[in-house]
Amino acid sequence: MFIQTEATPNPATLKFLPGRIVMSEGTFDATDEASASPSPLASRLLALPEVGGVFLGHDFITVTKRDGEWQHLKPAVLGAIMEHFLSGAPTVASGTPAQDTGEEFFDAADADTVEAIKDLLETRVRPAVAGDGGDITFRGFKEGVVYLNMRGSCAGCPSSTATLKHGIENLFRHFLPGVQAVEAV
Repeated sequence: MFIQTEATPNPATLKFLPGRIVMSEGTFDATDEASASPSPLASRLLALPEVGGVFLGHDFITVTKRDGEWQHLKPAVLGAIMEHFLSGAPTVASGTPAQDTGEEFFDAADADTVEAIKDLLETRVRPAVAGDGGDITFRGFKEGVVYLNMRGSCAGCPSSTATLKHGIENLFRHFLPGVQAVEAV
């Protein structure tokens, strides 16, 4: 098994590509052993003392380190990922409900705008962000402000503010005049 690695814009996070489907549907995010319990893979990775977060996407795994250097941590992460896939264990236990990213909030009068926001997120933003090992989902829209949930390598990334303000906000403002700003939740 050959696992590729890619740097992400977040220096504390590396993206691991095992060359197979990791999550056939949805994503999984864990920052401690309790939140990782439904996932044997996330649990195995978070058992490494230097690992502070694991995000599972369709065909990638992002790992965020607490401290230490990647040159020392990377071999342990690669070994844990390889052991998991060779064991035949599921990535996430069957019957595990989709992770809740919080209840959406918006005024019913803004339903058309919210639908357009979600469409732009799905078609233009999320594929690009997944390329960097993260995910961005819609949380709400109120008084011209779009609220987004950032996960994976996006959470805590130094360049995430620039991505939000210069990339996503400009995109939304171009297509949707009612959008005035974009904020992370």
